[in-house]
Amino acid sequence: MTYNSPILLIQGIDLPHRFIYPAFALLLVAYLIILTTNIGVMLLILMDRSLQQPMYLLVFSLSFNDVLGTTVVLPRMMLDTVSTNPSISYSWCVSQAFFTQAYNVSCHTVMMIMAFDRYVAICHPLRYTSIMSPTMVAKLIVSACSTSIVLTSIPLGLAVRLTRCRSIILNDFCDIASLYKLSCQDLSINYVTGLTCGIILIGSSITSVAFTYFRILISCVSKKNKELNRKAMQTCASHLVLYLIMLWSGFLITVLHRLQIHNGYRTLAGLLHVIIPANMNPILYAIQTKELRTKIVQILYSKVTQLQ
Repeated sequence: MTYNSPILLIQGIDLPHRFIYPAFALLLVAYLIILTTNIGVMLLILMDRSLQQPMYLLVFSLSFNDVLGTTVVLPRMMLDTVSTNPSISYSWCVSQAFFTQAYNVSCHTVMMIMAFDRYVAICHPLRYTSIMSPTMVAKLIVSACSTSIVLTSIPLGLAVRLTRCRSIILNDFCDIASLYKLSCQDLSINYVTGLTCGIILIGSSITSVAFTYFRILISCVSKKNKELNRKAMQTCASHLVLYLIMLWSGFLITVLHRLQIHNGYRTLAGLLHVIIPANMNPILYAIQTKELRTKIVQILYSKVTQLQ
């Protein structure tokens, strides 16, 4: 049977009634924190010319990506949490799947560029300004966006061409894997294509990040400069922690989809993948980066002084 209705049902978060509104409140607080911290960092970088440098422009891109990704997922999830019969139009479901996948891919591509930026800054400090010029940073950001669009459009295009025999999204939000499960057709091509795109992305991501950190380690060991080593660790620690969290949570979601694990575990993994990196990105970079930390302290101090 072919199912062509424009409305789909969403399985959503299965919670006892007494936990529905507390869950809604927690999601709302998490979303507001993400918006406040990330938009605050973005505005700070835009308004302060001293922060308009390659590293901070990449932090800006990461914060923008976090705001976009969480805005696509969390408001809709909050609405479905309190809804008695959560549903979504097929066109919006496809749009949500596109932006969700593009967000995931962009997280990896931006992290790869940030790793390269740290490598140049630590291993080739005298050539940093010539290598990481504004033109180069713009090209890298455009290439990251282009890569995310291409690696998202290919599997999504194969998902949209499928005929549907089901009307329930077996997830708490729409993603490409959930669109596959609406069809009863042979999905071999879809899975092979998705796996190929995933291997290209994750393989490139892990290889580039591992290579840059290996070169940074070699540089620190060979120079035997304690001050340099301390700055390198301080600069790279936040990036590496966020990268590992993003990599592990994304891997967990993929495995749970493939093994048809209970929806509750996929929901938890999806929330961790969206909420934790988006919350930690601005906080860790503000704490670990001296310039950002100094600007934030100055702003807070001026506000407190004005209140007094």
